[in-house]
Amino acid sequence: MTTAYSRRRMLQFLGAAGLGAAGLAACAPAPKETEPLAADDPKANEKTFSFASWTLNEEAGKPVVQGLLDTITTKDGLTVNPVSYPYNEYLNQLTLQVRGDKLVGAAQLDIAWLGALAALGKLRDLGDAAKDGGYTSTALESGQYEGKQLGLPWTTGAIGLVTNKELLSRAGITEFPETIEDFEAALVELKGLGGGVVPYAASTKVAQLKDILFWMKTFGCTLLDGDRVTIGDDASVEAVTWYKKLYDQKLIAPDVDRFDARALFGQGRAAIYDDAIVGKGAVIKDSPDKQLADKLDPVARPVLKSGDDPQAQLWGHVIVVVEGEAANTATSFARWLTSDQAATDEFFAKLALPPTTEKGLASDAVANDPFTKAFSERITKTASQNPFWRFPEYAQMETVIAEQVQAVLIGSSSPADAMTTAGEQVQALVK
Repeated sequence: MTTAYSRRRMLQFLGAAGLGAAGLAACAPAPKETEPLAADDPKANEKTFSFASWTLNEEAGKPVVQGLLDTITTKDGLTVNPVSYPYNEYLNQLTLQVRGDKLVGAAQLDIAWLGALAALGKLRDLGDAAKDGGYTSTALESGQYEGKQLGLPWTTGAIGLVTNKELLSRAGITEFPETIEDFEAALVELKGLGGGVVPYAASTKVAQLKDILFWMKTFGCTLLDGDRVTIGDDASVEAVTWYKKLYDQKLIAPDVDRFDARALFGQGRAAIYDDAIVGKGAVIKDSPDKQLADKLDPVARPVLKSGDDPQAQLWGHVIVVVEGEAANTATSFARWLTSDQAATDEFFAKLALPPTTEKGLASDAVANDPFTKAFSERITKTASQNPFWRFPEYAQMETVIAEQVQAVLIGSSSPADAMTTAGEQVQALVK
């Protein structure tokens, strides 16, 4: 319970909202996701199943998803019986439902939870359903676990760097730096703006210090090699040493988490910060600068040396299907919801959640949204999963690492000692 609630709080920082579950019905198991059930299909009578979705419990998202459900259920003669849970209870409730064979159908899942639910051994391999769906390779990766395609990607993004173009311009930065060395130099220029501007509102509170993991990857630490934790190697020590230098030079600020970073950025007091693509809405909504939306620019994370792939953590939602009665119908529903052009266009237009197919990303709707287009091309394209997500104890692992990084920042431990300790403690949690 402690681990689950800790993770939920972290997900709230990334823009996740309350979850709900609904007894919902689905569409055809025919090859084309928009075709109705064939009359001779042995599963043609299985038209009622559950669909768990946190978006159905959100004020903004519920009417959008309900509208999609109404569209497909009306077309295929399905029955919808909505049931919802408060967000903080969702993952536990979903786990209980699946474990007890009480959830028949499909469920929306945060990609960070896939390993935990997969461990129950009741999710369908959707590899065949994913074929010819037009999904991007990055989106497909978000739904993979131990070599199986256990989720069809519904929306795929990443956690990456977002900048205020106006502040960068005022500091004389016309192109965002490609390398760590040039990035550090740019932060120094931004500090020179004065006025209390934080050059980079990086995470420095334990709750969000897991962001350091992808800086470690930038420096060459793999984090995990098979079941061997590699934190404690030279690359991880070098990354944390560099982070400490930024901290000491006041290029990043103390006691900052995702909420703080959004607030600083929205107020025009931070030039760069880390966020998921959905963070844009929260930043703009609370900002006194009504022109801020035009100043936002997502950028690729700087690399250690030119030519390296920029690092970013995948973020997104997938649809999973529980094996059992109506699984065939639920599978076709999952494919329709995640890959049908009209369905994904509506989802993006009303919630600004990026589609997961090549066709969806090439649509006029995305092309006419510079922020989403740039985020997808510069950040999501090279994003990857947090390798610790495959362990049930991943939230504890992230906390262990964060606490040791914070110890370095406040000067109570050296980078080498802290990373050695973090690696040993995380290794002890690997099962």
